Amino acid sequence: MNDPAALYQRVVLDHNRAPRNFRVVQPCTHHAEGLNPVCGDRITLYLDVRNARIEDIGFQGDACAIATASASLLTDVLRQRSAAEARALARAFEQQLAGHANEGDGLGPLQPLLRVREYPGRLKCVLLPWRALEAALNGDVAHTVSTETDADAG
Repeated sequence: MNDPAALYQRVVLDHNRAPRNFRVVQPCTHHAEGLNPVCGDRITLYLDVRNARIEDIGFQGDACAIATASASLLTDVLRQRSAAEARALARAFEQQLAGHANEGDGLGPLQPLLRVREYPGRLKCVLLPWRALEAALNGDVAHTVSTETDADAG
């Protein structure tokens, strides 16, 4: 499929209808909850991190198709990666969403999500699970991570 818009739509619909890793991870060494208060998306990310490697990762929540697809893809691409690799990929993804890096560099299956830039009101939806990832890896579980912060992309 050569049409980027059609690929974006197909990927989002597929991961929304059948989200990968939609489950609580046991054992869970790291977790964080993310909230997009503007639209009500809520996602909790669960990780089993051992020796600085994400051995298992899953999520649960009630969110729109874009946030669900983003969480599903995030869990697919980060399993068995180091925490450092996960952080680097999260930074690269956010930079490309904001238009501050070459599109698609190193994103692999995440590339179709970059189409969300055409819908600026949905950027926070796609970023929600990535913000939860950052909080989980940092051990920041004292509060729910919100998309309504000064660090918002775009």
